Amino acid sequence: MRAYHGQFSDNQPIRRNTAEKQKQLRDLKETLASMKSHTSPSLRESIRNRIVTLEQELRTAARKDEARAAEAATRQPRPQGPRRPRREF
Repeated sequence: MRAYHGQFSDNQPIRRNTAEKQKQLRDLKETLASMKSHTSPSLRESIRNRIVTLEQELRTAARKDEARAAEAATRQPRPQGPRRPRREF
């Protein structure tokens, strides 16, 4: 059976919000801490890499949020002057 365009089975990354990313980061750190000494080094390295990328994503998201908040604080409100009357045809 073929997937149609836009179906969830398409090869697209899953979009997660900040709370879900923070939860995944906590889970990965717990998993890394609870690994036994005989766990394969490649598995440990892949989990470490995923932790690093998640931390980077969370930092950039926090910076974007701060920038949006600063921009909103400095933005001037639109003037509430008189509007043009509606055009009659």
